Amino acid sequence: MKTNIKSLFAVCTAALLTGCTDLDVKIESQYTEYPTNDIAIEAKMADVYYQLRGDFGRRYMEAMSLSSDEYTAVSYGGGWYDNGAYAHPSLHDFKTEDATIDWMGNVTGGITKANTVIRDLGGNEAGEPIAPARAMRAYFHFILMDCWGDAPILDHLLAEGELVDRSPRGEVARFIEKELLEIIPQLTDEVSDNTYGKPTKWMAEALLVKLYINWAVYTAPSVDRYDAATAANEKLNDCIAHCDNIIRSGLFNLGSMPYAEKFGPTNGSHVEDFIYAMPYDTYTAKGLQYGRARTWKKAGDVSKSYYGMSLSNSAGGYMTMTPEFSKLFCLEGDARNNSVIRGTAYVYDPKTYQPTSEVALDPDGNPIVLTQSITLENPGDIQLGVGDNIAGYNQGYRSVKFFVIDDDYKNGRDQSNDLPIFRYADILLTKAEAIKRGGTATNGDTPMSLLNQIRTYATAPLLTTEPSLQDILDERGREFFDENWRRNDMIRFGTFENEYFPHYHDFPTANFDKTRRIFPLHTNILSSNPNWKQNPGY
Repeated sequence: MKTNIKSLFAVCTAALLTGCTDLDVKIESQYTEYPTNDIAIEAKMADVYYQLRGDFGRRYMEAMSLSSDEYTAVSYGGGWYDNGAYAHPSLHDFKTEDATIDWMGNVTGGITKANTVIRDLGGNEAGEPIAPARAMRAYFHFILMDCWGDAPILDHLLAEGELVDRSPRGEVARFIEKELLEIIPQLTDEVSDNTYGKPTKWMAEALLVKLYINWAVYTAPSVDRYDAATAANEKLNDCIAHCDNIIRSGLFNLGSMPYAEKFGPTNGSHVEDFIYAMPYDTYTAKGLQYGRARTWKKAGDVSKSYYGMSLSNSAGGYMTMTPEFSKLFCLEGDARNNSVIRGTAYVYDPKTYQPTSEVALDPDGNPIVLTQSITLENPGDIQLGVGDNIAGYNQGYRSVKFFVIDDDYKNGRDQSNDLPIFRYADILLTKAEAIKRGGTATNGDTPMSLLNQIRTYATAPLLTTEPSLQDILDERGREFFDENWRRNDMIRFGTFENEYFPHYHDFPTANFDKTRRIFPLHTNILSSNPNWKQNPGY
């Protein structure tokens, strides 16, 4: 169990003991205000910090990955079709009942929890004590705006029966900017086990960087009127300035460890690249099920899986890389290539997360050989069926970036790999992009020098000429796959409406309307907010 998870568990337990020492005390003698001792505050804040842990570990991940060119859904003889929950995002054919978008209420619930903490600690003017809650509130608003466009600005606890309309996306962006600029001086700049997984000054600055690089997207007159080729971004220099603040801090770097170790089951606060991460633990912080979705379908049916051990549970295997995205892993010597199983599958060393020379075998004793191409059993099959057999399971390359170990599979497939949300590598590549888009270069940095910092630690060939925007997008694909940013990147770069399996023009249900850059409001959300209207195009 990771140290930070143990500490959090102890804090929350202590808070419960502190508040429940005498069960015979009369109600009128209980707290009339929330206790302000450090343990109680920490416990209440933790409820805000980890609100979206389950969604990040599955449904949010599915919506982000499957709607991008990273992954496609497949089904096996109808298994894992699940009423189209995974196929619909792959085709941009979202439905208002899809389980993969049924988590907006959890985001607004997180805002309510943050507002409750803010109220209990003195209100919006309380300053430093409420800064972490305001940072989380801003982050939750960012997710709402990024995924659903117009969003309610929830800057206070709602009174009973109070209804709040959705504000235009640009107004939400400006609200988030204002909040972050106000609280950054109030947030801790400490980077330690104690602040891991919690909002800090650097988390807020990284969120501002994301907001600013996407400013032209978020402030466009409507989601379908953003044009990557002509859009002007007035915040590029602001974006660069906040990148520089993080870089100058000296608190983060690309890391002294190999790429694969950053994402393995023992990662955590020691990863110098992580600015902000969601901690997971198979026992005390459950919810990350990346391996279940990405692992070869029959990996649990053999005595030794390609993870180097037998697995105590089966794999779903319903997410496989698109042929188009998998072509990015082509650079000679690039360490990131080993996080993708391509062609013949080899058994990995579970200590180094690197492939050995031993070939991984299927249940029949034959080598597992994955194909880059994906062929449906029946062309145009809306279930994206590839066959419930070895040939079907072998279609599409597979990711082992968030490496699986059997200890986690013994416990419901909930992994202990922490999920990075903001990384130092992203700050470097975002600064490179901002300069390339017309921002003012600082500190002698150029897009090539910044991108080559990534290439150096990834042991990939260095660039000898300045990269194009396409080069930067490709590098972002190699570096941040599986980290839920590809959809966001593709919309900004103008490639979201491109063709990639099975999102092809000749597929009967593939949708190429620009309104699909945001998700529809789920039926449950519309039912509980009768004054809201469905997003255009749905």
